[in-house]
Amino acid sequence: MSLGPDSTERLARARGDMRMGVPVVVGPLLVLAAETLVPGRLAALRALDGQPVLAITARRAETLKARAYDDDIARLRLPADVAPDWVRSVAEPANDLDRPLLGPFESVRSGDADPHRAAIGLAKSARLLPAILALDLDDAVEFAARNGLTRVTEAEATAAQTQGTTLEQVVAARVPLAVSRAGRVHVFRPADGSEEHYAVEIGTPSRKEPVLARLHSACFTGDLMGSLKCDCGAQLQAALAQMGAEGAGVLLYLNQEGRGIGLANKMRAYALQDQGFDTVEANHRLGFEDDERDFRIGSGILREMGFSAVRLMTNNPAKIEMMQANGIHVTERVPLKVGCTAENAHYLATKAAKSGHML
Repeated sequence: MSLGPDSTERLARARGDMRMGVPVVVGPLLVLAAETLVPGRLAALRALDGQPVLAITARRAETLKARAYDDDIARLRLPADVAPDWVRSVAEPANDLDRPLLGPFESVRSGDADPHRAAIGLAKSARLLPAILALDLDDAVEFAARNGLTRVTEAEATAAQTQGTTLEQVVAARVPLAVSRAGRVHVFRPADGSEEHYAVEIGTPSRKEPVLARLHSACFTGDLMGSLKCDCGAQLQAALAQMGAEGAGVLLYLNQEGRGIGLANKMRAYALQDQGFDTVEANHRLGFEDDERDFRIGSGILREMGFSAVRLMTNNPAKIEMMQANGIHVTERVPLKVGCTAENAHYLATKAAKSGHML
């Protein structure tokens, strides 16, 4: 094995570089995250030969009334006289209502959009807004080496998004809990360098029978702060309480905040909700899909722990479908209808109407 980084490690570096505003090379493209763009790097990009484009998702393009000729993304030619603030305003919808006419936009219709699509996916996985500045390079390999930039191939970036990652259990230890003194916490570390995930095992559940299980996505505001905007904290406590009452169960605590878009983007979505948009509309205006979570992570942890069948505590049919598709048999759906407040009634109604939640 080489001492140098492999594909997975280079992807982790690329995500970190993008978060810090450092350019990366994806396939034939020089790529900068729109969210972390600074004037000096924009000037350096313009000094190179070629026409930079700002690539955004079709969801964001729809809000901006820009043409998305590449189906799920749009490539917009970068005007010659704009500053980083303009680039960020295209990516970030906070001021859309104050500045409704950012265009007109000139959308690119020709050429291969797949590298741009892969780069947007990389920005998403870095928990950044799904918008990137890109410039075609004549010799991407040589350019990356000369400038000390992290380089990943288009195939590597695409595979990371479609194939997921492997998980390794790092440690497990006994943690007495209020709901059960027989609590045990398992820590799982993804091979791709992303956030760790946790499994809370209650009692000693049999691996030969369906286990009472809950896939719970981390919610800083609901789980820790008692936010009334969602039902997450109430669901977490109710799931643990039922497992404690039955004497056995496993709760997977997955670090996929904000339905997989990260806490910063979730707060952006909250700000849009204060402007009158519902939770799905807010995600779309940011450029995301309704739900960006990867429930394959949950099935992978369950398999690693020796479980093959679950009684799944959920109101979300997508979780059931993903478990079944990834080798975990769901023998029963256990409803989890708790935490409805005056503040989150519209949020819950939107989840039911637009995301099919069984409420």
